[in-house]
Amino acid sequence: MSGANKRVLLAKPRGYCAGVDRAVEAVEQALEQYGPPVYVRKQIVHNVHVVETLTERGAIFVDDADEVPEGALVVFSAHGVSPAVRDQARERQLRTIDATCPLVTKVHQEAKRFAREDFDILLVGHHGHEEVEGTSGEAPANIQLVETAADVAGVTVRDPERVVWLSQTTLSVDETMDTVRALRERFPSLQNPPSDDICYATQNRQVAVKAMAAQCDLMLVVGSRNSSNSVRLVEVALQAGAGAAYLIDYAREIDERWLEGVGTIGLTSGASVPEVLVRGVLDHLAERGWASVDEVTTAEETLTFSLPRELRPARGPQQSSAAG
Repeated sequence: MSGANKRVLLAKPRGYCAGVDRAVEAVEQALEQYGPPVYVRKQIVHNVHVVETLTERGAIFVDDADEVPEGALVVFSAHGVSPAVRDQARERQLRTIDATCPLVTKVHQEAKRFAREDFDILLVGHHGHEEVEGTSGEAPANIQLVETAADVAGVTVRDPERVVWLSQTTLSVDETMDTVRALRERFPSLQNPPSDDICYATQNRQVAVKAMAAQCDLMLVVGSRNSSNSVRLVEVALQAGAGAAYLIDYAREIDERWLEGVGTIGLTSGASVPEVLVRGVLDHLAERGWASVDEVTTAEETLTFSLPRELRPARGPQQSSAAG
């Protein structure tokens, strides 16, 4: 195919959301203020490159708080943790920095509130995902996980008049609403969350992909395989009409066979992906004739979150220290 027919449609918004930006900066600032090593429970965000880069700077990623030496500094990842993990950290006298995304914290607060009011809480999400484990831990006696609409038939509740649904923040909007519709058919009195649980950034990235997909012979999503929101972008692209769609961490993972006969390539990245990886893909494609790039903008994102309180500058004569 001639270069004249080759173009890239570049999704905007893409890449880092406010919660990821805050979490990554939290680890960077902790390394700067306290020096390495800084322990991080789980991956700070679900991105291979970010984890590798922070590891090189002195971060040590562990699966659980009991792997952290007593009294050491540990950062909780953006996905949030259960009260049991916080208790474990206190027992080991760990100094903690909580990098949980504020939008995940909002879901935790909703779970606690509805549990206090003795609702059955139907949590739409993926089994084993760290965010789901953290939210479920806030009210384990009240929360049931519902992964798909197909699971709805097996749900039982104590009182059909006191049921609410919450969701993991990184899901496909369309699939979540399919599940909620199925839940509402079984439980007509099902209450909605006080405000939308699916993250604004997850929704915005999906909307951008939907706007482009039908024009794309190929859609490339930069993101890691354990990144829920990145995986959803591939699914959304295919559902919205992309000829093909693939998830890649780096430009070098692009299979040359994917490019055969392709004119328009769509490009986006998940909410935990640094822009440098997208630039690497653009350079890779430009070398192969896709030098024309048109940005497709469907939303402008201006939201930012302040750093965890343990990392903010002290307001008085005494310097603050990381605390639980």
